[in-house]
Amino acid sequence: MQLNSKINILLIEDESFDVNRIKKTLAPFKEWLIIKNVVADGQSAVDLILNHNDEYDVIIMDYQIVGPLTGDKLIRKIKSIDPFIQIIVITKMTINVTDFDFANKLIEAGAMWFCTKYPSDIQDYVYQPTDLLLSILNAYEKKKLSKEKAKSNSQLNQSINNILNEKKIIGESPVVKNLIKQIEKAAMKDATVLIYGASGTGKELVATHIHYLSKRKYENFVTVNAGSIPSELVESELFGFEKGSFTGAINSKKGLFEVANNGTIFLDEIAELPMASQVKLLRVLQDGEIDKIGRTGTLKVDVRIIAATNVDLEKAVSEKKFREDLFYRLNVINIYTPTLRERIEDIPLLTDYFIKKYAAQMDIPIPEIRQDAIEILQSYDWPGNIRQLQNVIQRLLISCENVIRKEDVLNILDTKKIRNLSEPEFWFGNKILKWREMEQIFRCKYFTYVKERAKSESEAARLLGMAPSNFYRMCNKLGIKSSTK
Repeated sequence: MQLNSKINILLIEDESFDVNRIKKTLAPFKEWLIIKNVVADGQSAVDLILNHNDEYDVIIMDYQIVGPLTGDKLIRKIKSIDPFIQIIVITKMTINVTDFDFANKLIEAGAMWFCTKYPSDIQDYVYQPTDLLLSILNAYEKKKLSKEKAKSNSQLNQSINNILNEKKIIGESPVVKNLIKQIEKAAMKDATVLIYGASGTGKELVATHIHYLSKRKYENFVTVNAGSIPSELVESELFGFEKGSFTGAINSKKGLFEVANNGTIFLDEIAELPMASQVKLLRVLQDGEIDKIGRTGTLKVDVRIIAATNVDLEKAVSEKKFREDLFYRLNVINIYTPTLRERIEDIPLLTDYFIKKYAAQMDIPIPEIRQDAIEILQSYDWPGNIRQLQNVIQRLLISCENVIRKEDVLNILDTKKIRNLSEPEFWFGNKILKWREMEQIFRCKYFTYVKERAKSESEAARLLGMAPSNFYRMCNKLGIKSSTK
């Protein structure tokens, strides 16, 4: 047998007779299988491994040796020092019986393999030579593969960290801290996620973080904008087709679900998905199967689905524009992305981040931004949310040189959407009202304000922290026109 690499072995055995038998067993391959050290107790073995980092490839050890550190306790200690080193256990304990519990205990502790010692009247070998040799070779290969995988995973983790750093979630407001907690919880589970919120609030950013913090992080993350695919091409894009399945199908094509197999697919603007495609998506969620055009049988896939929408899906269901059963399948974990109006305390942090980011991209000096300019940004209504803020910062960097002033911001923004944050807005002139009258006016105005800016009445109730039934009751009490349930 020809070996390509030298394998360094640490032998842990307290019987000189058995040490000699192991050496005889490996003698024909002594040029490649090198017993570097022999120790009789567990602590000496641990000290050697600690002082000779990565010097040993394989350990051959007796299960029962002198000293307090023996058996699976010793195996666990060695693996905690060097997780890549491979351990082969030789024992007399299984001469007369095959003990599966004992074997499981060794494997769980970290041993790669174990074998039964030949009886002591066999002078030459401690175990069948070919089997022991193959076990050592397999152990060495396993060590190499484990190290290569660890190195590969380390590189992937660095890439993932770079992605998450590039797509950082910026903010210290309570709503953003809550959002980050929800992302971390969703990443730990493997259930379907529905992200809802206004346009420009960062729904794709949330989906990206969920994927790269999950156990699927080393697999593909496929992003699909359901609203941008022509309705007649949705099924072929999502599920693929076989060669010759229709005119023009010259070659087979993988659908995006196949590409995302074992990973995550992000379906943005899910409400735009045609009803016919919704049926097929429901099948993927229920059975993990896709119907590929031109294929007689279904194709199994393992894909986590994260969907996003900026419309009220419950309303779409009631209007028969979205399947109710699909909605419930998607809405297992739901995450709301807050508008910029709900997190104005984050605007200075976001502004600073975008100024530095785009100044670096444009290769220009980072300008100073005055406090009064920040205050204007905080008082703006932001209908386009964070995406609009990014656009405004880019325009300011182009139009300003060293300093961004209040006037520069006012020149870009629609002044009709700027609120005065320093003074409260009253709607009754200079007259001083009793508190109960003022409270009634404020409630009416504020409920109307929230209702006009929310996508639906259910969202308005949620923004106010109320149950929908209480919201409808309060609207009726205040004389605000509202649907009742």
